[in-house]
Amino acid sequence: MVGSGIAALAIVGAAGGTAFGLATQSSERTTSSQTQTGTQGSFGGTQGGTGTGTQGGTGTGTQGGTGTQGGTGTQGGTGSTQSQATAATDSQKAGVVTIVSTLNYDTSSEAAGTGMIISSDGEVLTNNHVIDGATSITVTDESTGREYTADVVGTDSTDDVAVLKLRDASGLTTATLDTSGNLAAGDTITDVGNAEGTGDLVSATGTVTALNQSITVQSESGSGSESLKGLIEVDADVVSGDSGGPILDTDGEVVGMTTAASSGTADVTGYAIPITTAKTIADQILAGKASSTVTIGLPAFLGLELSTASSGSTGTTTSGVTLGGVVSGSPAEKAGLAAGDVVTSIDGTTVTGSAQLSDLIKTHAIGDTITVGYTAADGTTGTVTATLVSGPAD
Repeated sequence: MVGSGIAALAIVGAAGGTAFGLATQSSERTTSSQTQTGTQGSFGGTQGGTGTGTQGGTGTGTQGGTGTQGGTGTQGGTGSTQSQATAATDSQKAGVVTIVSTLNYDTSSEAAGTGMIISSDGEVLTNNHVIDGATSITVTDESTGREYTADVVGTDSTDDVAVLKLRDASGLTTATLDTSGNLAAGDTITDVGNAEGTGDLVSATGTVTALNQSITVQSESGSGSESLKGLIEVDADVVSGDSGGPILDTDGEVVGMTTAASSGTADVTGYAIPITTAKTIADQILAGKASSTVTIGLPAFLGLELSTASSGSTGTTTSGVTLGGVVSGSPAEKAGLAAGDVVTSIDGTTVTGSAQLSDLIKTHAIGDTITVGYTAADGTTGTVTATLVSGPAD
């Protein structure tokens, strides 16, 4: 259904190799590689970096082998063979959904992942990176096969948690959560997910190999890094597309939410957020309590596409962030900003980089009018005003 390029988050230095977020992402409906083209950077300040050209996968799942990694679009890497994976049973499917997100106003670019129903009226728990950058989200209840449009209730990008709400949903079977906190190393577990984004749930058994693990997370764009802490480490055969799916104990109850897996080693190591942690964050989101890490609803949106360039047309290095373009119909386009412009300030605050530009826009609400300072490609300078609108999921 959706190709198995790596989406959203890359985790470096974990388990002796590199680990990646396990949503699948592709601009084509293929199973071979991600061939997303053009600049896909900060669309309102929340998605730093560029996403240009072709992007190599890690070769998880059936596409293992030797391949090349990082820019050729070849699904190589050490990969896993999914030899331990089997079709999920009806009981394992209960309360589990598959998710497909259309990204950044580009109908040809999609990400696929997994989620768990946590209320009968359609509240769904998943990873933030599964829906990061989404402009529309489609969710399928795998127990019934019914498809829903989903809205973003809120996100926590720091802890990689998001909550969705299915439209016109009622009477849904929910996932059974084990919040006892009694999980121990050596316990048998089962990972269930939308492996490789096929739209079919599979399960893979394994064991808990460690608790309270920390890994460093870097965005695919390389624009910044953050840490995920307190994770469950498992040796189940988790693959791309499993993100947001449940880790089940031997009673079939959810003890964790899959978020990442390693590469660069002979055996894949999976990581999951303890369900107690994920549920606590979900409860905060559902209560509408925004914080420094939690965003309620959708973020304010300017519509910038960032370039990898860092200098003006004369080659002189400038402060600010160079635009690769602007989203059609966005506030940035309406204000007259264009590819080649360098954004130098927001409301008088000097812009020093893409992450800081993102943070400056995040401080504003939908409907706020901001002043953007810029240097045009021909060297002229100026300011424009733009009124922020509702943007893609953060």
